[in-house]
Amino acid sequence: GSMCIAYSGRCLISNYMLGRDANKGIFSNACRYKYYLVDETRPGEYYPVVEDDDGTYIMNSKDLCMIKHIPELMKSGVHSFKIEGRMKSEFYVASVVKAYREAIDAYMANPETYEFKQEWMDTLLKISHRQYHTGFFFGKTGEQNYDVSSYVRDYDIVGIVQSYDSETKEATILQKNRVFEGDEVEVLRAHTPNFNITLNEMFDVEKDVKTNVANRAHMMFKAKVETPLKEKDMLIKGKKV
Repeated sequence: GSMCIAYSGRCLISNYMLGRDANKGIFSNACRYKYYLVDETRPGEYYPVVEDDDGTYIMNSKDLCMIKHIPELMKSGVHSFKIEGRMKSEFYVASVVKAYREAIDAYMANPETYEFKQEWMDTLLKISHRQYHTGFFFGKTGEQNYDVSSYVRDYDIVGIVQSYDSETKEATILQKNRVFEGDEVEVLRAHTPNFNITLNEMFDVEKDVKTNVANRAHMMFKAKVETPLKEKDMLIKGKKV
C-alpha cells in the first residue's frame, strides 16, 4: 500500500528533524506543514516548492505492491504482512486481504508448485491506488520518477449484501454508491473467485416502492439475483470511461 514518506503517515521529515519515527507511533505531523527551498547563497529568499495546483509533491511515491513476490517474502522469515489500511475503504481492505491471503495460502499449500495468478493482481488493480512498484526491494531507489499525483479509481463499491432469500431469490443490499436496475456488478467474496451478477426488479425497502435506481446514501434495497449471495458479499462496478 501507501509508502508513507511525506504526505502520508511515516513522515520521513518528522524522523529526520525531530527523531520522532512514525513507524513507532510518535510522528509529529511534519508532513502537513508548508515547505520552501532556501539557497545558502541567498539568505532570506524563499522559493516555494510547486508542481501543480493541488500542492507540492517533493516525496510523492507510488504504492508498494509485492503480490508477485510472495515466495521471496515468505523465505525471508517475516512473520506477518502489514496492509496500509488507514483512511482506506472497506472495499480496499477486503480486496487486498483477499488477494494476499489467497496468494500466501497457495504458496504454503505447496511451495514447490506455487504459481502466481494474474487474478490476484487484477483484484488489486480494481481498488483505488497510485501506480504500483516494488519500493526498495529491487533496483536502485533513485530510478523512480513520478510525474503524477493522482489515484487510479476504476471501480466503485456499490453495495454490501445483508441477506439473501433462496426461495424468492431476493438479495437485501445496503447501498454504497449509485447503482441502477439491470446493472451487471461483480461480487467480491472471501476465498471465492469473483463472479458477475445482474440486479433485477429493484425495490426500495424504506419507501416500500419499486425503483430503478439506488441513489440515496446507505439506502436499503432489494433486487432479484439468480445466483445465491452471502451476507457481507461486496458488489463492485467498473466506472464507464
